[in-house]
Amino acid sequence: MTEHKAYGPYEKYIKRPQDFICALLAIIVLSPVLLVVAVLVKVNLGSPVIFTQERPGKDGKIFKLYKFRSMIPSQNGIIDPNEDAERLTPFGRKLRATSLDELPELLNILKGDMSVVGPRPLLVQYLSRYNEHQARRHEVRPGFTGLAQIKGRNTLSWEDKFEEDVYYVDHVSFLEDWKIIFLTVKTVIKKEGINSDDSVTMTEFMGSEVTANAGGK
Repeated sequence: MTEHKAYGPYEKYIKRPQDFICALLAIIVLSPVLLVVAVLVKVNLGSPVIFTQERPGKDGKIFKLYKFRSMIPSQNGIIDPNEDAERLTPFGRKLRATSLDELPELLNILKGDMSVVGPRPLLVQYLSRYNEHQARRHEVRPGFTGLAQIKGRNTLSWEDKFEEDVYYVDHVSFLEDWKIIFLTVKTVIKKEGINSDDSVTMTEFMGSEVTANAGGK
C-alpha cells in the first residue's frame, strides 16, 4: 500500500482533534436520540442493541465497528451481504433511511478508529479484492461519511464509489471536509441514495474486472 503523506497543517495537526471534538459534542447533543433509538431497537429486535463487526481501517488495520442493529441475526451465524435484504426488518429499513443506525460510530471516532469524513469502512473480505488503485482508500482513516455518500450513496456502482474515495484521499482539506459534512446532512434529510437500483442494500463487491484508472478523476 502506498504511504500516504499528509498534505498540510490541516491533515497533520487539525483533522484528528477536530474529529474528536465533533464526535464528543455530537454524542452529548444527541444523547436523548441515542437513548430513544436504543430502546426502540431493544423493543423491535431484542438484544444485542449494538451490532459490532470487524472492519478494516487506516492501512488495513482491523477494528470493531459499532452500529445500532437493524437486522435479524443470520441463521448460521455467517454474515452474507447478499442476504442482507432478507434479514432487514421494516423497522431496520426506517432506521437505515434516517441513518440513525450509524450513530454508535461516533464512539469509533472518539477512539481514533474513524474520522468524521473519509471512505466508508467496508468488509474485511474486500481487502484482497481491491486493485492497487482502489486499495488507496485505506491510506486515510475511514469516515462516518464521505464523498461517495453525497454523490449517490448506494446508487453508485462499487467502482464509482472507489473512485470518489481515492479522489478524497488525494484532496483532503478543511473546506472539503466541511462541504461533505453539510451535504451529508442534506442527503440524510432528503433520504437520497438509500437503496441501489436493484437492491435494498449494496450487493457484495467481488472485485473489478477492469483495473481502475490510476489517474483518478
